[in-house]
Amino acid sequence: MRRFLLFFALLSVAARPASGPGPMPAAVNGPLLGFSVSGSEAQRGLEARFDALLDPSRLDAWTREMTDAPNYVGSPKSKANAEMTARLFREWGYEAEVVRYDVLFPTPLERSLELLGPNGYRAKLDEPVLAEDASSAKRDGMLPPYNAYSADGDVEGELVYVNYGVPADYEELERLGIDVRGKIVIARYGGSWRGIKPKVAAEHGAIGCIIYSDPRDDGYFQGDVYPEGAYRNEWGAQRGSVADMPTYPGDPTTPFRASKEGVERYPAREAPTVMKIPVLPISYGDAQPLLAAIGGPVAPMGWRGALPITYHMGPGPARVRLRLRFDWSTAPAYNVIARLEGSEFPDQWILRGNHRDAWVFGAGDPISGHVAMMDEARAIGLLAREGHRPRRTIVYASWDAEEPGLLGSTEWVEDHAEELARKAVAYLNTDSNGRGFLGMGGSHALEPFINEVARDVRDPQFDVSVQDRARARARFEGNRSVGVSGDLPISPLGSGSDYTPFLQHLGIASLNLGFGGESGGGSYHSAYDSYEHYKRFGDVDFAYGVTLARVVGRATLRLANADVLPFRYEALARHVGRYVDEVTALVETVREETERHNTLVSSGAWVIAQDPRDALIPPDLEPAVPHVNFAPLLNARDRLAAAASAVDARSGAGPGDVQALNETLYLAERLLTHQDGLPRRPWFRHQVYAPGYYTGYGVKTLPGVREAVEQRDWVEAEAQIVRLAGVLDGFSASLEAAAR
Repeated sequence: MRRFLLFFALLSVAARPASGPGPMPAAVNGPLLGFSVSGSEAQRGLEARFDALLDPSRLDAWTREMTDAPNYVGSPKSKANAEMTARLFREWGYEAEVVRYDVLFPTPLERSLELLGPNGYRAKLDEPVLAEDASSAKRDGMLPPYNAYSADGDVEGELVYVNYGVPADYEELERLGIDVRGKIVIARYGGSWRGIKPKVAAEHGAIGCIIYSDPRDDGYFQGDVYPEGAYRNEWGAQRGSVADMPTYPGDPTTPFRASKEGVERYPAREAPTVMKIPVLPISYGDAQPLLAAIGGPVAPMGWRGALPITYHMGPGPARVRLRLRFDWSTAPAYNVIARLEGSEFPDQWILRGNHRDAWVFGAGDPISGHVAMMDEARAIGLLAREGHRPRRTIVYASWDAEEPGLLGSTEWVEDHAEELARKAVAYLNTDSNGRGFLGMGGSHALEPFINEVARDVRDPQFDVSVQDRARARARFEGNRSVGVSGDLPISPLGSGSDYTPFLQHLGIASLNLGFGGESGGGSYHSAYDSYEHYKRFGDVDFAYGVTLARVVGRATLRLANADVLPFRYEALARHVGRYVDEVTALVETVREETERHNTLVSSGAWVIAQDPRDALIPPDLEPAVPHVNFAPLLNARDRLAAAASAVDARSGAGPGDVQALNETLYLAERLLTHQDGLPRRPWFRHQVYAPGYYTGYGVKTLPGVREAVEQRDWVEAEAQIVRLAGVLDGFSASLEAAAR
């Protein structure tokens, strides 16, 4: 209760009686980043007109229309939605085209899961029709629960419960002497992106993988289940891709190349990112009989879910047979690309995107974000007709085939890489949207800019800015890096949405934005991600859809109209400095763990150690951690801090060669990439942000160095330190030139 009261005390610092959004506080009415005083006044006037053009009833109507049939890549509804979106953009004054790519998209021909013993059970593998959800009865063309890019297979073996199925869980299994070689594993969703679970299972010799939604994480433990409440019910299952996206996203058969007619392709089943073992998602209704039949040791406390059973680890005596067979065909993916040419700088592009495809209906994921983007684009188009054409070109993208693995956006980026490398100023991404708090992630050079935008938009529930509300939540949750004022730190980006090819392949500064935290999450990737569910438990009046349009519309317009582009590199330098401190500290942590382990082993104390886990440490010495020379990276960090300070001072100064300065500012992020990419995954070129090799969506900052240290590959760590230092030095040199 004290924490609850603290949250509202923090929120009330800036709150006024909730009589509707009023004028912004005077502190927010100063000059905008990149604008003169008079330019700021004109820009704010334009944004007030923009706000007046937004209407939640349009978002509601578009959502109902776009989700009235299954809407996955290659479906008739997906094409119809593309054609509708393109037609509307043209009506709003954009040059719009539908761009087709033919992408690998396997769909299931056979799915079967049986518990053979000690008891028999055949999994239902279906989500029933609900009277309260009319959409759930629309079965024509609906894809059943499955994992795209699973291998075909007919496998039989003992069942092993592996918790979340991440590398640390297999370390625990090894300590307990449990081997998954030749076995089928069952893992619960959570702890990592789903594709990591079969990847790690295959690396440890498993022959099949089952993934289920445990009610502790995604079901009745969280709240009432659908249709009574928002959360996943007994038979709800989470579809999704299991392609090895941390290696590269996009069409698995065409890395680095667009999936067009005549392009050279890998054979479908042999593509590097196709999973090597069969994988199937199931509901917790289907999972319970399987888990109840497992014997062996009782699972550790942290491994136990919320099913009314005792969780055991196995192996056996539960024995299962898993049969999967797929149609490995290509499907047409239809991107809609809409262009509003800039009046002064047509070759400087502000890119704005949201995907359109779903696994079934997709009201929450992704249509809730897509309709906000549509109303935003409509308003900007109307402003242009009124004479307020943006100074820079704005490109809107309605992506297809995001759900199987960012296929639509990745193929388009690979297709237009050379032009984007010259012209793209920034990419602004949204995905699904809900009620609650603004989430901000992206390139740290845009941190002050997006905070300024967030200060200028009011929350529809509380009469405070969306930045103040996000700050209150962060402080309530104990985030010590958040003060009572100033900028909120934005999150570095890993993967999981369409910013990935822009940021991590081409080095285009990017932002990912959306609201959430107060919507129930039980519909995700299920047949119940429907209009009915969203209207009851999502953004029920589309107030946050309009608020999202206000946030991203402002960001788009300010980037398009600014005199000096609002990149500020001191924020980037500060975050990079912290990441450098983290990786140097990580080496010391590994050294301390290694020395402790070797002391226990050499003394024999591991046998009688107080910590029960120490008693299972294998009696082998680990190689000592050598000296790691961080000097090049520490020097590069210090140079970056000085260069960033100098160029930020120049960006806010008086007249000069603004065009040259702007080009340096928006091209600078390219210099944080390396043409050879990361070790073992050259597609990922950014040296500051990448998805983790074993986290999937989760970010690894300074990934080349950090992952080498985590894997205790000291030769590679030294090489990556030198490479990263060189990248940062090149980046700093560009900032120094801009400051001069």
